Amino acid sequence: MHLRRLLIVALLRARPVVVLAARDVLDFIDPLIGTIQGGHVFPGASLPYSMAKAVADVDDEMQGGFASNDASITGFSHMHDSGTGGGASLGNFPLFPQIGCPGDDIRKCPFPKAQRAIKRMQGSVLARPGYFAVSLANLIRAEMTVANHTALYRFTFPTPGAETGQSFADKNPLAPTPPPYSPMILADLTDLSNSLSQGSISVDPASGRIMGNGTFSPSFGVGTYTLHFCADFAGARIRDTGIFNYDGPTNRSHNLQTHFGGEPSGAWVWFERPRSNQILARVGVSFMSAYQACRNAETEIQDFDLEGTRAVAENAWRQKLSVVSVDPTGVSVPLQRAFWSGFYRSLISPQDYTGENPLWQSNEPYFDSYYCIWDSHRTTHPFLTLVDPHAQALMVRSLIDVYRHLGKLPDCRMSLCKGLTQGGSNADNLLADSFLKGLRDGIDWETGYEAVVSDAEVQPYDWTVEGRGGLRSWKSLGYIPVDDDDYEGKGLNTRSVSRTIEYAYNDFCIAEMARDMGRRQDAEKYLKRSTNWINVFDSTSRSVLNLPGSPDSPSEAGLVDSGFQGFVQPRYTNGTFGFQDPALCSPLLDFTACYLNPSGHETYEGGAWLYTFYVPHDQATLIKTLGGPDTYVRRLQYFHDTPGLFYLGDEQSYLLVFLFHYAGRPGLSSQYTHRYIPSAFNDTLNGIPGNDDSGAMGSFQAMAMMGFFPVGGQDVYLIIPPFYREISITNPLSGRIATIRNHGFDSAYRNIYIQSAKLNGRPYTRSWLTHAFFVEGGLLELFLGPEESPYWGKNKADLPPSLSTGF
Repeated sequence: MHLRRLLIVALLRARPVVVLAARDVLDFIDPLIGTIQGGHVFPGASLPYSMAKAVADVDDEMQGGFASNDASITGFSHMHDSGTGGGASLGNFPLFPQIGCPGDDIRKCPFPKAQRAIKRMQGSVLARPGYFAVSLANLIRAEMTVANHTALYRFTFPTPGAETGQSFADKNPLAPTPPPYSPMILADLTDLSNSLSQGSISVDPASGRIMGNGTFSPSFGVGTYTLHFCADFAGARIRDTGIFNYDGPTNRSHNLQTHFGGEPSGAWVWFERPRSNQILARVGVSFMSAYQACRNAETEIQDFDLEGTRAVAENAWRQKLSVVSVDPTGVSVPLQRAFWSGFYRSLISPQDYTGENPLWQSNEPYFDSYYCIWDSHRTTHPFLTLVDPHAQALMVRSLIDVYRHLGKLPDCRMSLCKGLTQGGSNADNLLADSFLKGLRDGIDWETGYEAVVSDAEVQPYDWTVEGRGGLRSWKSLGYIPVDDDDYEGKGLNTRSVSRTIEYAYNDFCIAEMARDMGRRQDAEKYLKRSTNWINVFDSTSRSVLNLPGSPDSPSEAGLVDSGFQGFVQPRYTNGTFGFQDPALCSPLLDFTACYLNPSGHETYEGGAWLYTFYVPHDQATLIKTLGGPDTYVRRLQYFHDTPGLFYLGDEQSYLLVFLFHYAGRPGLSSQYTHRYIPSAFNDTLNGIPGNDDSGAMGSFQAMAMMGFFPVGGQDVYLIIPPFYREISITNPLSGRIATIRNHGFDSAYRNIYIQSAKLNGRPYTRSWLTHAFFVEGGLLELFLGPEESPYWGKNKADLPPSLSTGF
């Protein structure tokens, strides 16, 4: 689709271009990227933001349901989250097909997860947007696709003693001896984390319809949620039906209630030999009722047409992806796969649960699965504002509606439950980003502003799950002390440094909204509070690193003074500083010590090296504080270049790849981007450096390869050369096209430094853009070379804005 258009454009420009045969954009997407070693990506069948997400579930590294490891498959379930860093999420009511039961005795079929788990056939997985398929070791082929609230499965069973004369064992010597061919499919009252506390299930002996519900726990939050499902089958006559529990299966009862989480319980349907050796299963899900789950399924997928449903899903993805077009000339297929796959993953979550929220009645949209806004406000939501502003506006409206009914904006939310707060009140940043970039589309910005001010001024009792803790100290001392008693609420009294840093930026984002809404006094108030980050900067602290050395430089091993002085540090109520090793919580020193737990330290998922640089709103002051531009650049390079000190697998590190812009060295931002892409971001199964967190990794990669990075919460995009000769973004609201074109592009990426630029034909010396470029459209031309330019983006007037250089 895009390639045909680019071929025509290239011919009109009369420049020689080699273009491959036109390929579907979906051919460049591999949903399996990030499904191993902690990526936790959901690789199954999904629509953009859909509630239904179907995949095979495994028994190890199961956060995304499926993982590309050697784990066994325990079932096929209908709802999942993607990229979560917490525990396993959703995976409720899995189906599990079996060829038949040994001795044709239903009591000899395995029902519990541990007993029925089975290996997959190597090389059998096929994942594509809107579709997933895998073959089990017993030769059952499982395929699946989805509509918005409905999953559709097709199980193709092997024929023992097939007409070809090839035996079942010959087809797969690892497969167990086949039972008599009379398939059975069970539905299990469980989820991925075995969190069921109570549930019920029933099966209709005549139709085989299975309906049920269960109450479960969220993966990274508090409370419980109740989910309902409705499963129908087609393709074979029913032989028998029943239920199962810890006593095994029985056909004497067709209803079951359980209050024993973790124990096997569910229902089953036993079939005669199916026509065409296939049985289809359609499963609707709903948070409202089992009857609504049935209505969802009957409305969305009426005729069990897997191919037709898959085609609709694929077209939905093509439409969403079509807003971006690229000139692929000279770009390797692996890089193209990495780019489009990152784009794709950015649109999996948050998920649209509109009409499925039983907690309150509202005419507003409701989105869920924010894992977590601490992560996604940095890249995912700014990316959606570019490529799908209508969806982003619906999400903003949903967040504001959460505030209306629960009293606070969430920082993390999943499965209708409040999620844990990791740092600041980062929905403030998200709302500010959308407001500054002009999103309206039915958004009640007066209530939105009321919500962010509530975060800044009103401390909730339990700030573990919403708002900010320590506001009394924040307002009186200007920082969160390490010994803060915080008697006005409860929460983890850790992360005092990173919370101080994040609260400062939260307040800056509120100040931006206040300024543009004409609330001058509020703007001045929150601007002043946004400077509080400097109150935890200890100018005397140093960092001595225990370096491992290398074969080439063994002398570097041992304790080495980094040579840099001044880091953010924990501070006590009396004003004195404590000390936390700046390297703590990097791969060099106790990497996992700063997670969200009662014994955590004073920074979160990163150390003082990282958080010292994290002042997105006033890099100009930070640069002076750290000794000026040259020292700042040397320190930032040292952070990136010292093995084990910088970790790109957490989202707050993204900005640090591009901070060179603020010191007049945008070429170094491009240089380090090309270091991390493709070394850390690529098209392999392990192709992202950390868990994806609702597409945060994917959106970072997509925008970096498109040639810009958003400073989330500000109307600022930092410019580097795209990884393509040319990229274009069609604004879905205005219909206008913004194009970034490289002159001097080379496929070896030697010319990665901008020498000069033109915007709509006029010289452009700034190293940053505003959102107006993407709304109004235009042409940004970048003229590239193999060395840093001594001029472009270096003058003080061309640097990205900072609070101290003009608000």
